[in-house]
Amino acid sequence: MVSRREIEKLTQELQSSRKLLTALGDEVRQHLILVMMQSDDCTGLRVNEIAKKTSLSRPAVSHHLQILKDVGIIRMRREGTKNYYYFDESAAAIDSLIAVLEHAKRIVTTLPDRSGDDD
Repeated sequence: MVSRREIEKLTQELQSSRKLLTALGDEVRQHLILVMMQSDDCTGLRVNEIAKKTSLSRPAVSHHLQILKDVGIIRMRREGTKNYYYFDESAAAIDSLIAVLEHAKRIVTTLPDRSGDDD
């Protein structure tokens, strides 16, 4: 049986991961992440470069990059007047999300089988 304390802990973890889950759940941001991953330029990409590789406007790309930056998926480096976006090499946000999902999995695997199957 799962303790109330364990469920409360998972509840808090999910609440603190909500923005990250929302950011990653958006199809446009998923596409931007994939476009950035496929780039040969590991020093970072500018908004114009990303916009050219997608069907998005520069303001739309900027908006989505800001959301990804706010949740810790990407970072931004400024060189003069140019901004370069790249992945956060520590991947702390992704590690945090993996930890929450692993916690949820541990809880789920302790629950009794309710499928009704006798196999």
